[in-house]
Amino acid sequence: MSKNKYKICISGAAGGACFESAKELAYEIGREVARQGAILVTGATTGVPNEAARGAHEAGGMVIGFSPAATVKEHVKKYRLPTDFMDMTVFTGFGYAGRNLILTRASDAVILVCGRIGTLNEFTIAFEDKKIIGVLAGSGGTASELPHILRVAKRGVGHTIFHPDPHTLVKKVLEMINQHYKAEYGVGARKWKKRQKKLSDF
Repeated sequence: MSKNKYKICISGAAGGACFESAKELAYEIGREVARQGAILVTGATTGVPNEAARGAHEAGGMVIGFSPAATVKEHVKKYRLPTDFMDMTVFTGFGYAGRNLILTRASDAVILVCGRIGTLNEFTIAFEDKKIIGVLAGSGGTASELPHILRVAKRGVGHTIFHPDPHTLVKKVLEMINQHYKAEYGVGARKWKKRQKKLSDF
């Protein structure tokens, strides 16, 4: 695996009717993240994030999960969360709210598929942090309500992209990450991260 890959967080419903209707889309988003050379980041949970993790894993990508639990035992026994498809799990110990903050800030971008209240929480964190946000249009739940939420909030759309096709959405998100790094640092993200790596070697 090459160094300095972008990290894309997939946020979405952990269950319910919203997840059932968006299950295949979640899988395809995960596959596209891996196919287009990024690392998939999830909340190490069920539903949309787990299906995206499965898609990325089966496409040969890397998956990092951020758990609300402090230990693997707590992750499985208390939270009843899966351990499948993840190459690495970070046990935050901060519950769902703290986990949402950490996994969102650890990512270069966030993509929303379907979603409920936790997805909305991750969206607002990403929005306030001026993260790149992709929304799979038409996937239902929170994702379908975001245009209305943004209108009534009167804060603009920030760095939010809406598109109904998984391949195109991931591509546009990656392009926007590159544009962001160039605007902020005058270089592409890969070069900037290599520069940071050199600095950290001293």
